Amino acid sequence: MDKQFDVIISTRNNFLKLIDSLSIEQLNKIPERFNNNIAWNFGHMILSQQVLCYSRAGIKPRADEELIKKYQKGSKPESFIDAEEIEMLKKYLFSLIDDLRKDMADNKFSGYQKVMTSFGVELSSVEDAIPYFAMHDGLHLGYAQALKKLV
Repeated sequence: MDKQFDVIISTRNNFLKLIDSLSIEQLNKIPERFNNNIAWNFGHMILSQQVLCYSRAGIKPRADEELIKKYQKGSKPESFIDAEEIEMLKKYLFSLIDDLRKDMADNKFSGYQKVMTSFGVELSSVEDAIPYFAMHDGLHLGYAQALKKLV
């Protein structure tokens, strides 16, 4: 599992570098024929982990519930995502992974409820969810890298 966490941290470091290389306007720009932006992909990537790991296990997420709703699957940016919110997301970027590792060590995920993902992969435990959200993180980093070329 350590290698999975290494992949997650590396992906998130790369996303952070991308975020830090752009202006707040660039992070918020929604290119023509797209329905989201780099800032939304960043928030979605970070907060989806909370749903996949915590909510599915019946545990109160460690992140703000309103932010989770704002960036949940099926959402899109409804307003300008300001620098303060980007900074909050940056704080969650690695702290939520640290929390997950601690909570796993404390065996807090025993009540995990199975879910079939939109990729057709069944997740039956938090141990299944971790490689899945690692892939999901990489997917949204890729989207953001493509969007960068358009902003």
